Amino acid sequence: MDARAQMYTPAVRPDLVVLFNALADRTRLRLLNLMAGGEVCVCYFVELLEEAQPKISRHLAYLRRAGLVAARRDGKWMHYRIVTPPDAAAARILECALAATAEERQMQRDRARFERACCAVRLPEPLQHAPKPEMARARPN
Repeated sequence: MDARAQMYTPAVRPDLVVLFNALADRTRLRLLNLMAGGEVCVCYFVELLEEAQPKISRHLAYLRRAGLVAARRDGKWMHYRIVTPPDAAAARILECALAATAEERQMQRDRARFERACCAVRLPEPLQHAPKPEMARARPN
């Protein structure tokens, strides 16, 4: 490679590219927004975001590969939660992204629907046997 080509070759760490790619999708941002208050069962994502389970699972897998979420199985239920990246710069980027999403109308509507579903006396049919998220850990709007 000649000197001129090297001058324009970006020296961006691959992990930052993966991080920004993970944050560059609206569905993944909506998922992170719902997990900002704590661990959430995947069935809530499917119901609240009104998306197919395979699509939600694909996005969650992408977030796992990026190191932004961790999963835990409890019987037939899969639970997801945000994990803070070990890199300080990546952690700040995630924190800023979560703060920015919390200000968006769609994200606020998602959180409101989530809180209503969690506190409802009668859950929607697909969630009636699902484990309820711990609302005590939910962040305020």
